[in-house]
Amino acid sequence: MDAQKVDMFMMANSKFFEAGQAFAIRERLLQVDDSKWGVIQTIQFKDPTTLLIVSLLGGGLGIDRFMLGDTGMGVGKLLTCGGLGIWTIVDWFMIQDAARQKNMALLQPHLY
Repeated sequence: MDAQKVDMFMMANSKFFEAGQAFAIRERLLQVDDSKWGVIQTIQFKDPTTLLIVSLLGGGLGIDRFMLGDTGMGVGKLLTCGGLGIWTIVDWFMIQDAARQKNMALLQPHLY
């Protein structure tokens, strides 16, 4: 793929991935053929900052986990009121990493 396209993609979407993965993603995107470019650009990544805000406001109800796509964990948080608040507090620190991991899982099938 064209280096300019890859650099534009990385500038626009680097916040959705862990900093240590950025170089590996860039290198892999350079090796991908141009036919996958349209699909890669249309992937809807989860915004870690938005999920953190939702977690702070509605984490006890599991809304953050539902938004992330973890339906089972969302139901668990909803039924236990966020694990009596403990699970909610833990998610405040972990939800951004979970979002970045989910984003990487969304991108990986298109890189190989």
